[in-house]
Amino acid sequence: MSYSEFSLAKAKREFGLTTLEKRDIFADVAELPASNLLAEILNYNLPIALGSNSEKARSELIIAPILVDLRRQFQEQINLFSGVDFTVDDTRGLNGTCDFIITKSPEILIVTAPVITVVEAKKENITLGLGQCAAEMVAAQIFNERTEENSAIKIKTIYGAVTTGSIWQFLKLEGQTLSIDLSEYYLKDVNKILGILANGISQCTMSN
Repeated sequence: MSYSEFSLAKAKREFGLTTLEKRDIFADVAELPASNLLAEILNYNLPIALGSNSEKARSELIIAPILVDLRRQFQEQINLFSGVDFTVDDTRGLNGTCDFIITKSPEILIVTAPVITVVEAKKENITLGLGQCAAEMVAAQIFNERTEENSAIKIKTIYGAVTTGSIWQFLKLEGQTLSIDLSEYYLKDVNKILGILANGISQCTMSN
């Protein structure tokens, strides 16, 4: 079993999750203006990505530039990993690759705690990706807990996103409560998308 085999129902059952499903969970989060460079890149890449209409094209031409811009705006205080193996617990099916992982760590060669956000790319049908994303968020939670005692950064909430590139839906995991924002954010709202992603990074706190 791997991340891709989890439906939302299966993730809830296997990990004892309680879901909170409602609209506008992130409505009050401030926008983060996209850079002029990102706006130019998306304007050029969008017709190519939509024309190809493949998950890979959407990941490379739409999603990756947004996440890279986020890293740039945080002045490289975060790191971005794409398509890396993130095997945390084979026995529980927490193995496989994640499309994108955002960490708050100086390590750029390997995924190092703390993991803040996981992003799952889908060609279409975001709903089918919620279970996979939820399983990856649980894995991130476990991954962080293993190193938390030696870390100066404490993570209370893991954030997740399932996206086609042009449509984004966000989740957050606190303990065993998985909150799913039923609102969908579109690429024209890229400043809001960046704001929600930035909010997840800002929730990291330094321990005393």
